[in-house]
Amino acid sequence: MYRNKRLEWSVKMMEIEDLTFDELYEANKCMQCGMCTGGCPVSLRSDLNIRKMMRIIHLGKNEDVKDVPEIWDCTSCGTCTDRCPRNLKPSEVIVGMRSILIEEGDVPVTIRDALEGVYNDNNPWGSVKAKRSDWAEGLNIKEMSQGGEAEYLLYVGCTASYDTRVQEVVKSAVNLLNKLGIDFGILGTVEPCCGSEVKAMGERGLFEMMVEDNIEIFKEYKTKKMVTLSPHAYDTFENEYEGKDFEVYHYTQFLSDLIYDGVLSSDNLNDFEKTVVFHDPCHLGKINKIFEEPRMVLEEIPGIKYLEFGANRERSLCCEGGGGRMWSESVGKGERNAVKRVKEAVRLGADVIAVCCPFCLLTLEDAVKISGFEGEIEVMDIFEILNDCSK
Repeated sequence: MYRNKRLEWSVKMMEIEDLTFDELYEANKCMQCGMCTGGCPVSLRSDLNIRKMMRIIHLGKNEDVKDVPEIWDCTSCGTCTDRCPRNLKPSEVIVGMRSILIEEGDVPVTIRDALEGVYNDNNPWGSVKAKRSDWAEGLNIKEMSQGGEAEYLLYVGCTASYDTRVQEVVKSAVNLLNKLGIDFGILGTVEPCCGSEVKAMGERGLFEMMVEDNIEIFKEYKTKKMVTLSPHAYDTFENEYEGKDFEVYHYTQFLSDLIYDGVLSSDNLNDFEKTVVFHDPCHLGKINKIFEEPRMVLEEIPGIKYLEFGANRERSLCCEGGGGRMWSESVGKGERNAVKRVKEAVRLGADVIAVCCPFCLLTLEDAVKISGFEGEIEVMDIFEILNDCSK
């Protein structure tokens, strides 16, 4: 079992008792202004109090972490870090606090199962590793793990590999990229989990091992340019993989480059005569400041009527899918952010909520069903929109 196997990498884990949070996060500089909690999109319906957590760490009261069950409500959206006037990293403090709980085995069973799934089967969804590329059966796509070579590696990720809804996104991506003549391939069953949610859940020892192992995998298959479907994967590869020797692009960056180069344009797209509102994913926007590229792609589509949410770009309302929340139910009460987002989209008169993140797609589609707007509004990934109107 995972709880026993984790001893195999315990030598790589930080010793929690020796962990100096002041050194790592400079928590002693926190002036308890409350900007973190005040701006937190989850605290609106949860007891999640980031200022309180910063105080716990500042005072060195690690034992008090057990008394904060709402710590698992955090979605790692980065709003608290983005807004901190002292340039601290409260979101990293929360990850560190989760690490304390993981070290002591005091975690929700669903989180434990997800981590065990990554360790045993290379994904947190509880699916068999050998089925990771089943979605690609019958498609015209190179498998670089089978000796094929390509200029770009399309990094599919765990969610798009196993979730049937998100598989439609990667199939759309493959179809569009083939039409545009892009030289790309996938790694198939040897594609590794990026480790984004492993880190966010607080299992840093496992994450560090994954980074080392994954870099070697990408070297073995001569990866030089990677395009990711998920902003979470993009953020992790771009910012956490020290020693990598490949370039990383979120697919909206890649597509915007194709527009600049004239490869993708309104000339090879049919009209998409719907009203579309774009939802900024946190790990693309707030954390990596990539705002214009997805908008540039959408605005290239002929016939589209484009809208913006009131809270957009760095103010975008988190869908609550990140930070391990796909495997952990919130202890908070009240209306979910995704439901609020859907209701606003309906008020704006949108036909489609456009997304470019697998988690956003799943949470917002679920919110459409919960709020009773099925048939009135739909959620589509940008790749799906492009594929639908491609000539």
